[in-house]
Amino acid sequence: MKNPNSPKNNANPTTWLQLMVLTVGMLLSTLAFAIDLDTAKSQGLVGERLDGYLGVVVENPSDEVKALVADVNGKRRARYQQIAKKNNIDLADVEARAGQKAIERTASGGWVFQARWEKKP
Repeated sequence: MKNPNSPKNNANPTTWLQLMVLTVGMLLSTLAFAIDLDTAKSQGLVGERLDGYLGVVVENPSDEVKALVADVNGKRRARYQQIAKKNNIDLADVEARAGQKAIERTASGGWVFQARWEKKP
C-alpha cells in the first residue's frame, strides 16, 4: 500500500532533493556569515567606548557588524535605562559608569575608544 504522505505522491523526488539542498545551503551560508561579539572584538572590528556602548573600529564595516553593534547597543541602552530608573539617576551617569567598566574589562589587545580608537596595552 502506498503512503499518502510520501514525497513521491506530492512531487518529483528530484524536486524534493533540490529543495533540501537549497535549504541546507541557505542555512549554512547564514551561519557562515553570522558574527558574534567575541569574534568581532577579537578581529578588531568593534571595541568599547567611554559612553558604555559598542563602537565600530573599522572604516567600512560589513552589514553584519553594523547589525551586531546596533543589536548590542539597543540591549545595553534598555538595560541602562532600567538601572537609571530603578536607582533614580541620570541615564548618562549609568552609561559613563558602564563605559568605564567595559574599558577596564577589555582584554589586552582589544580596542577601546577614549579620545580615539586604540589597542589596549
